[in-house]
Amino acid sequence: MVATFYGGKFFSRTFEVKNAAKHDVKTRHLSCARKNDDDSFMKIMEACKRLKHVRTLLQLNFRKDGGIPEGDSVAVPSDLLEQLKCLRVLSFKFFPDDENLLHHSIGELIHLRYLDLSDTSIVTLPESLSCLYNLQTLKLTYCKKLKKLPSKMQNLVNLRHLDVSETGLEEMPKKMSELKDLQFLSSYIVGKHEENGVGELGELAHLHGSLWIEKLENVKNSGEASNARMDEKIHLNTLYLWWSTFEESEVCDSQSEKDVLDKLRPHKDLKKLSISCYRGTMFPDWVGQSLYHNMTWLELRGCRNCWVLPSLGQLPSLKRLLISGLDKLKKIGGSFYKGDGTHQHQETPFRSLKFFIIQRMPCWEEWESYECDDDKDAPFPQLDELHILQCPKLRGDLPTFLPSLKSLFIYECKELGCYLPRAPILRKLIIRDKQEARMRELPLSMLETLVINGEQLVDSLFEAMTHTQPTSLIELDISECSSAISFPEDSLPPSLEYLGIFNCKNVEFPMHHQQHHSLQRLEFVNSCDSLTSFALPAFPNLKYLRIARREKLTSLEVSQSLRELSISDCPKLENIIRLPACLWELKIRESTFAPCLVLHPNVRPFVTFLGVAPACLPVPFVGFATNKLKRSWSKLNLESRGTWSRMIS
Repeated sequence: MVATFYGGKFFSRTFEVKNAAKHDVKTRHLSCARKNDDDSFMKIMEACKRLKHVRTLLQLNFRKDGGIPEGDSVAVPSDLLEQLKCLRVLSFKFFPDDENLLHHSIGELIHLRYLDLSDTSIVTLPESLSCLYNLQTLKLTYCKKLKKLPSKMQNLVNLRHLDVSETGLEEMPKKMSELKDLQFLSSYIVGKHEENGVGELGELAHLHGSLWIEKLENVKNSGEASNARMDEKIHLNTLYLWWSTFEESEVCDSQSEKDVLDKLRPHKDLKKLSISCYRGTMFPDWVGQSLYHNMTWLELRGCRNCWVLPSLGQLPSLKRLLISGLDKLKKIGGSFYKGDGTHQHQETPFRSLKFFIIQRMPCWEEWESYECDDDKDAPFPQLDELHILQCPKLRGDLPTFLPSLKSLFIYECKELGCYLPRAPILRKLIIRDKQEARMRELPLSMLETLVINGEQLVDSLFEAMTHTQPTSLIELDISECSSAISFPEDSLPPSLEYLGIFNCKNVEFPMHHQQHHSLQRLEFVNSCDSLTSFALPAFPNLKYLRIARREKLTSLEVSQSLRELSISDCPKLENIIRLPACLWELKIRESTFAPCLVLHPNVRPFVTFLGVAPACLPVPFVGFATNKLKRSWSKLNLESRGTWSRMIS
């Protein structure tokens, strides 16, 4: 806005000028809106014919998500850009699939400095693009159909910025090393020949920011990797080293793979590193060395042949760590914490780590405890969040003491039978799937979200609640417990907003005499068998209720604040007392009383019935609902709309 105000007649927008003749001939910077109509495009064409000395042609996109609508391509005359010989900046997304619409024009723009063709469906770039000797920036992001770059890209000697992220490129063109002034290269896809191999990166000494190196399986030996001179690229802060995925039947020379990765060693000030689908069995020594004092983020993904982790515990600034898909790893031992080979004084392992995910480890069985005399020396002193996911053979142990842990997630670890870490300020504990993990101490006064599974944990929870009231608990989800247990003092935690009980038939639900104002969502699935009648007036703010697989339930009295009610597989349920007038959605599956319920005066016409034969619904009700539905459509939530429209169609 400031530029257009002070620039005056030198700036013009096609969407603000109805007549192309009104564009001032002095205009040097032209912008247009992205619209899918011939009228707006003709305005651009007319403006370009009049403004032959324009320096900038910039397309503005007013969509909030920044995306380009599918099928939103416009035929572009091949002489469009030939009229704009003075262009310096071109950011345009009207080019469709046909490369010839670009071919006869782009090479004529010898003054072009900046070219952005991002988000287009262009398949190939014309060779004439290599004649743009003054080009400094080329952006091709999200050109998903683009398979290759012009073969003489090395002619663009003034190129500073090349962004080919999220494209379909299969390999880089030859002699990229001649682009010696390149400062940003989003990705380098290693080719199979020396002239487009990884060694071409060696001369690109001024690269800044992040760099993805892909298809590293095409690097034949450590000599080629050494020629990339990655340790000299001191301005890079993020490096992704990616091999293509491979089958187990493929034979890999583990020592050769290790030597290649060793020679791709980055400079010591790197901040972020990701290694994906590496094919060796062990990592070289530099991975995890404490001399990488600025490294804050590390990922090891899909390294399926690796059977041992590198020593990562002495990385002094590491804050985020992800380990995933190391199929042959069976044990995380003491070397994980220390012993990186630098012979320096050993500090507290993982002293800066805050976020740790370890997932998809099918053979991992043991996590060896770190031995220390004092809790002050325990590893992970600042760990805030720990995820252990899809490790079906893991038995134990977990870290014993995590003083800063606030969130612990454990999914699909069915063999886990050890104690959970002591975590005095834990806020969120989520454990899915049945296992036999146990708790030493549960900080009930701090917990806000608790999702647990299995008798060991559920029994431990209810035992702990007899001694300490969970005053901060907002969400509670318990499942898979056959023990006969009840809530202490026949009351729910006062702060509780959500309660879910699943497959816990012998849990006693507290029938409140005092009102509980916090609870808003309640779910029972195959649980609380002792209840044959269920009265919920004590929950004046309850908004959502789901009851499923309750074979003995005969009657239900709901809160008058209820907005959504879901009932399924309750064959003996005969009556719902005081159905609230504010109810917006009712779902019924496999229940015999549903046809009678539709005549209830508080059932709105857009309430949904699932699993009820249409013939059971009274004809007047269906007719009234159909007409009323048209007038009330804007009030329906999306799920109700879809369900009801399917029922009456």
